Amino acid sequence: MTLRRVNVIILVLLAVAFLILVQRNLLNLGDFLHKENPDAGMILPFESELSPDLRSDSVRKGEEIPVLITATEDRLGAVVAAINSVYENSKANVVFTIVTLNDTVDHLKVWLSETKLKTVKYNIVVFKPELLSGKISKDPKTPETVKPLTFARYYLPAYIPEAEKAIYLDDDIIVQGDIQELYETNLKPGHAAAFSDDCNSASAKGIVRGAGNQNNYIGFLDFKKAAIKKLGMKPNTCSFNPGVIITNLTEWKNQNITQQLEHWMELNAQEDLYSKTLAESITTPPLLIVFYKHHSNIDPMWHVRHLGNTGAGNRYSTQFIRAAKLLHWNGHYKPWGRASSYSDVWDKWFIPDPTGKFHPVRRHAEE
Repeated sequence: MTLRRVNVIILVLLAVAFLILVQRNLLNLGDFLHKENPDAGMILPFESELSPDLRSDSVRKGEEIPVLITATEDRLGAVVAAINSVYENSKANVVFTIVTLNDTVDHLKVWLSETKLKTVKYNIVVFKPELLSGKISKDPKTPETVKPLTFARYYLPAYIPEAEKAIYLDDDIIVQGDIQELYETNLKPGHAAAFSDDCNSASAKGIVRGAGNQNNYIGFLDFKKAAIKKLGMKPNTCSFNPGVIITNLTEWKNQNITQQLEHWMELNAQEDLYSKTLAESITTPPLLIVFYKHHSNIDPMWHVRHLGNTGAGNRYSTQFIRAAKLLHWNGHYKPWGRASSYSDVWDKWFIPDPTGKFHPVRRHAEE
């Protein structure tokens, strides 16, 4: 063997050894960075707490799907059932942002960490009620005036600052389809949000005459008021339900949607612009104004609602309920109460409270 060939072999071996050494150092560096800052890029402008770091074999891969839901202490069981239904019916990489108040954080953390939901990725964000100071009227007859979390949907970009698109869900829902499909709802250019219209939805036909089931703008807004007249909106325009929202957060920020909503909140506190005949909501009217004829549509089967209204839910066939991708118990009767339709569907996704504080109310419990 010539000296030149020996030198070539030595150089090759040295090169291989060098590459192995570099690879090991890079792997060690990656592990170090992961341990030092596992949640980089998820800092929120509001007080928040992240879920515990998960093992790599339990973390779902792919594009993150941000889902925001609010959590009040008296309805915490609803939030748990909703999250469970979303998580179990999809393999997508869902990350929940749960907006709540200080008095609910500890209870929520126990429910998430000591049940099957411990593998769910989430942020807990504490809502600051002072954000609404001077912006809403203090009408004791309107339940939402004492429930600040109903306004959390106005501030979506603040809670999910890094996302370009997100889903907002009310807590009284159950998701039966793959949330990835809802997330992929197409928003038209220039639209900041998509909603499910009330007039043509599968869940609105034949049940829009009951109290709380109004399906046009005149049911929510007082068209005798000058501020409403100036907008030039048609009173018979089909309304939409903001219990499920798909948002383009970039457009939301660019169009200053939050500031527009706050403007109408403040104006109503001064001039009382909302309808007194049918609607009780004070969160829906600003959304109707800001998104008047400027929103995209959600597939009706992704928002089958009115299950919480008297008699309305009973008009659905069992086959229709099974086929629905998302069920919404909007109305007075909730599935964790005594008189709701299809509470058995909700029960499938409810996870008992490990602290024993929350219990669904059932008729048979009193018999």
